[in-house]
Amino acid sequence: MTQLAEQQPPVSTPQQPEWYKTAVFYELSVRTFNDGNSDGKGDFPGLTARLDYLKALGVDCLWLLPFYPSPLRDDGYDVADYTNIHPDLGTLEDFKVFLRELHARGLKVVSDLVTNHTSDQHPWFQAARRGKTLPDGTPNPYYDYYVWSDTGTEYAGARIIFTDTETSNWTWDDSAQQYFWHRFFSHQPDLNFDNPAVTEEMLRASRFWLDLGVDGFRVDAVPYLIEREGTNCENLPETHDVLKRIRRLVDEEYPGRLLLAEANQWPEDVVEYFGTEEHPEFHMCFNFPVMPRLYMSLKREDATSIREIMERLPAIPSFGQWATFLRNHDELTLEMVTDDERAFMYAAYAPDPRMKINVGIRRRLSPLLDNDRRRLELLNAVLLSLPGSPILYYGDEIGMGDDLGLADRNGVRTPMQWDAGTNAGFSTAAPETLFFPVIKDNVYGFSRTNVDSQERDPGSMLHFTRRLLELRRQFPAFALGNLTFVNTGNPAVLAYTREHEGSTLLVVANFASSAQAARLELGHLNHKTPVTLVGGSAFPPITAEPYFLTIGQHDWYWLRLN
Repeated sequence: MTQLAEQQPPVSTPQQPEWYKTAVFYELSVRTFNDGNSDGKGDFPGLTARLDYLKALGVDCLWLLPFYPSPLRDDGYDVADYTNIHPDLGTLEDFKVFLRELHARGLKVVSDLVTNHTSDQHPWFQAARRGKTLPDGTPNPYYDYYVWSDTGTEYAGARIIFTDTETSNWTWDDSAQQYFWHRFFSHQPDLNFDNPAVTEEMLRASRFWLDLGVDGFRVDAVPYLIEREGTNCENLPETHDVLKRIRRLVDEEYPGRLLLAEANQWPEDVVEYFGTEEHPEFHMCFNFPVMPRLYMSLKREDATSIREIMERLPAIPSFGQWATFLRNHDELTLEMVTDDERAFMYAAYAPDPRMKINVGIRRRLSPLLDNDRRRLELLNAVLLSLPGSPILYYGDEIGMGDDLGLADRNGVRTPMQWDAGTNAGFSTAAPETLFFPVIKDNVYGFSRTNVDSQERDPGSMLHFTRRLLELRRQFPAFALGNLTFVNTGNPAVLAYTREHEGSTLLVVANFASSAQAARLELGHLNHKTPVTLVGGSAFPPITAEPYFLTIGQHDWYWLRLN
């Protein structure tokens, strides 16, 4: 491996500037993926040792959660140094080796860029707390890196995001003798992007990692960069100005690299983060609103809400692509649903109060679906066939569970389960020294749910995921095709076509717990014959008449139309 690393340059190349449009992403935390030095914490040498697994899985790009120096009060999203590696995770040299090995396998990586806030332990904030003027009478250059107030009453229109732990967006600082502004935890002071020096700091940090060879950034919490009185302090024009500056850096100095926006907003607001053809911002944005509706549709046995929210998506620039997902490292957010829908989701998926957090549900994919293989396959098949580049969350490919005994959102961030040996093969350290404990219950415990056992079982969830990703790769229409919904005459059955360069694919999915009859309106595809992508079985040819079919409980079809 070392010899291979020495032969490969670390910097990725931009021969395919829109590579992200066909990519499948895989989100992971270095800290909980694989331990390379037996200290109980995952690290970059450990991750590098597992790259062949990720290549074989069929993903194209890794998304790494924050790996910077941090006091870890928010799993690394409380950054204390933007241009280094947390010592638990290795060294910058380890990171360079990881990049070389990753790129040698044809994989890419994006890292988290946490722009909105820092840790209160960051040297900038510690310096800012000394006040506007230093003891020698000179201005404190770091004071205006943050947002301060004498009264803590400004920006009353801004909502509190972490409602479980915070009662205000202002917190008193004894040293500064003022309040500081924070949209998230009170130990995460917001940066002041009205200060041009702060934007320059973010550009400097971006250059550091892009020069090393990262293929882009997932930019955290982008709607909240700027505050203005009389607004909700979200999605402001000045925020977009800052983000366009970051995009200019990428386009001018690092073409082919990716910017992905985390903007948990309604479609009409999210689309603004793409920018325009003339004034671009992000290449990709998360499609947050569709995700909870996938789960709602299962429980309601009615897929109408999926079609409604997808048809509500505004047009995006030609360079743009949506990012879709089933679960991630945060709670299953219920911000982009109605009050009634939120109440329904809590009752359906969070019967235990410990499952709720903030405005969401802190559970992994498999426990949410009661480890039901048919429903797991259904949602994955819909995820991988809807428009957008899908993001898989580490461990979901084997059906990992969660640990509700861990605080905050850490229950869905437990160590990857590689085998049935000590510590699930994650680490050879003493179990009590692990950063998070491995799951040991009778359903999702590592003795039953692990990569090694599923590698040896052709019918496992792991093999299913690999086969589905390979099928998606063979048919570019899934990634690039136009979307057209097909009327089915049955709200439980969702159907749509994906068309690209003369190729037409038909997807049919049954969200009901019983077999359903559907009446598909396919007259515009007259004389075509549906053939299953799995197995190659031919259906009766399509005619001008309604097309009738019966589909089993939680079943789905991927069909090409010949």
